[in-house]
Amino acid sequence: PVPWTVTELTNHLRDLIESDNHTQDIWVRGEVSNLSQPGSGHIYFTLKDSSSALRCVMWRNAALRLVSVPQNGDEIEVHGAISIYEAAGQYQLYADQLRPLGEGALYQEFLELKLKLESEGLFDPAAKQPIPEIPQRIGIITSPTGAALQDILNTIKRRFTCAKVILAPSAVQGSEAPLGIVTALNQLNNLVEPDVILLARGGGSIEDLWAFNDERVARALAASEAPVICGVGHETDFTIADFTADLRAPTPTAAAELATPHRAELSAILEDLTLRMNQVISTRLNTNRTEIRNQINLLALRSPRGRIRSGRQSLDELSKRIRLT
Repeated sequence: PVPWTVTELTNHLRDLIESDNHTQDIWVRGEVSNLSQPGSGHIYFTLKDSSSALRCVMWRNAALRLVSVPQNGDEIEVHGAISIYEAAGQYQLYADQLRPLGEGALYQEFLELKLKLESEGLFDPAAKQPIPEIPQRIGIITSPTGAALQDILNTIKRRFTCAKVILAPSAVQGSEAPLGIVTALNQLNNLVEPDVILLARGGGSIEDLWAFNDERVARALAASEAPVICGVGHETDFTIADFTADLRAPTPTAAAELATPHRAELSAILEDLTLRMNQVISTRLNTNRTEIRNQINLLALRSPRGRIRSGRQSLDELSKRIRLT
């Protein structure tokens, strides 16, 4: 047989690998090692387990979508396609997605619950309650010791000190958190009747935020008599609670801002209302003055005084004529 060149053999193996659907849409898990990210923005690393190692590369456009770059020693799952790097004669994984190990099962559970609740109409925009422009009572559900609470209180104090704030404390992480959140929602609705409720906590991993992907929490939010603003995690974090609440805020601070008007905004509104009221009063007064003058003139025309004067004059003329005859 005619010998193959190295390039011919490499291209043949590459074609075989790239024609296999299993290797072109694959998730691989392992430990990160030898990670580097040169000035080009691409990420190069090795994915290994106890027996084998796999070279991986993630191009810059995919790397820019990462929330955080993994570190050496991290256990992760990598999605991509297998091919051969001809210059080195080695196969490697061209990655387009990265996630922490174990996050895949949770994400699948998240998608299944999201689809279920969406099909029941819990995410329907038509079912969302409007947020009051000037709330008198604001309920807050969060951890009493978390930074989220202080952020919310500081924001409300800065923007709208007139509102009364009621805290319904609850765990916002862990197995007890879902029931705590549901209980806090019920207590606020039944005992306080707030104008709006803020459900909040700071950022974290998908495991940290998992209480907000609980079906019990989702149904309680949808059933809440008071509108709920959900401010959970960072701007890139999405939970089931975000979809079922009446309004999503990217952060706890943003939730407080969406719930309250700013004093400067209220001052501008008050000035505008005062100007409009003065214009309406001025217009009404001018209209009434004109109407009064018209009525006075009409009354004068219809007054019997004129007929009396005419009658007196006619009487004088008749009297004169009688004397002359």
